[in-house]
Amino acid sequence: MEQKAVDKINPPYYIGTKIQVSDFISEFNLDYFSGNIIKYVVRHKQKNGIEDLEKAKWYLEKLIECTTTSKKK
Repeated sequence: MEQKAVDKINPPYYIGTKIQVSDFISEFNLDYFSGNIIKYVVRHKQKNGIEDLEKAKWYLEKLIECTTTSKKK
């Protein structure tokens, strides 16, 4: 039986949508934390479920922390 090579750059959970997540992040000029929040939320159903939502939560908390810290300066 022949095995298909796994495309690590464009895996299945990034294909088949009207807009690529990376294009969305770029279009809205999102920072690192915001981009990762979007990425993990969008792909959670096709990839790692709750684990990806927890990652998105971590990035959201980090974004809040950084935003709060920068406003105090």
